[in-house]
Amino acid sequence: MRNILLIGAGRSASSLIRYLLEKSKSENLHITVGDLVLANALKITQNHPNTSAIVLDIFNKESRQSEIAKADIVISMLPAHLHIEVAKDCIIFKKNMVTASYISPEMQSLDAEAKANNLIFMNEIGLDPGIDHMSAMKTIHEIKEKGGKMILFESFCGGLVAPESDNNLWNYKFTWAPRNVVLAGQGGAAKFIQEGTYKYIPYHKVFRRTEFLKVEGYGKFEAYANRDSLKYRSVYDLDDVLTLYRGTIRRVGYSKAWNMFVQLGMTDDTYIVDESETMSNRQFVNLFLPFHPTDSVEIKMRLQLGIEQDDIMWEKLQELDLFSRTKIIGIKDATPAQMLQKILTDSWTLDPEDKDMIVMYHKFGYILDGEEKQIDSKMVCLGEDQTYTAMAKTVGLPVAMAAIHILNGTIKTPGVQLPITPEVYLPILKELEDYGVIFNEIELPYIGYNPDKVVLKI
Repeated sequence: MRNILLIGAGRSASSLIRYLLEKSKSENLHITVGDLVLANALKITQNHPNTSAIVLDIFNKESRQSEIAKADIVISMLPAHLHIEVAKDCIIFKKNMVTASYISPEMQSLDAEAKANNLIFMNEIGLDPGIDHMSAMKTIHEIKEKGGKMILFESFCGGLVAPESDNNLWNYKFTWAPRNVVLAGQGGAAKFIQEGTYKYIPYHKVFRRTEFLKVEGYGKFEAYANRDSLKYRSVYDLDDVLTLYRGTIRRVGYSKAWNMFVQLGMTDDTYIVDESETMSNRQFVNLFLPFHPTDSVEIKMRLQLGIEQDDIMWEKLQELDLFSRTKIIGIKDATPAQMLQKILTDSWTLDPEDKDMIVMYHKFGYILDGEEKQIDSKMVCLGEDQTYTAMAKTVGLPVAMAAIHILNGTIKTPGVQLPITPEVYLPILKELEDYGVIFNEIELPYIGYNPDKVVLKI
């Protein structure tokens, strides 16, 4: 049998392992799942005869190398910064590797060695990054093959709650990595290009410069700019495109409300709050408000933000129990961002019956035969339950599919790479449709940023 070593049995691995188990007989697979916690590995292998669940500490070099040496291919679902030691061992033992993570400089530095050993190190093949790359490149290549010239590319993605689980005023719950949500937009100005001009949005303005999107059957959404929209300009062969913008999708109203936290300084992750572990939610809020001998925390908050008590923004803040005297943060040496995350987690954790939803939206503007055209491509994926979430499906399935295609030799280009070539994206996108990950494309009149027909959007 062909042995797949899966390192990491977290939430993203549920759909991945289910897919591999479904294919294990026809593809002659044995899947070894290694995790630091054996219970995690046992849970997702489900005593299937074609699996082994093991304890695997990736910091234990002997154990790590022993398992990698026995594998035919390695899938790493570890946090991104932990892939590199696994990748180095894959070079030593000449094993192909798949991850869903962004290509780090350290991973990229292994490109020459991977090619020299005819190894495939496939990265960025989850959701975002991953499905966004594949679906975008498929359409971009189709446009260029017809003789079209790309002039606009916009791409948006968001992890949200499904409509039936959307039951709070924020229209949002954590479906993935709460810390990433709290720190969104930080680390430098958002950068993109618009009608050939570079544009920058500083962090304190990001959540007030949004774009509206409409998805049939699901209503209206908004999107705020990602930090660096130009990261993939050369990778996508769009060096001369006039407009390139990538953003994160939320329900309308979320960004305006989130901006209150940004303006108050609650999302700061650069310093530690004294006595954070004993503070109540109310005391945390009061840290960011001016002293007043008589005004309550609530009054000071409204004055600071310039909102009235009948404003929906105020209702959103109240819904989070921000002013509770009894709820304690309970985190020692915490930053404001960590304290805010704790408060939000109490309110935004998915209930057992809740389902999540992924929304992805691409816009392609191009010129063909002298005429400006536009294609909008939209994908919505709904989760099944708290185990087989939409996030787990869209992250895990492309990873699993890539691993089997590499084993079967249908993906064969060596090196450290991401899924932007037809040999990768064509078979995987086609198979993803069988699992409900379907892009619906519509052709529209071009509505870009031609100065003669200005459309105010950002």
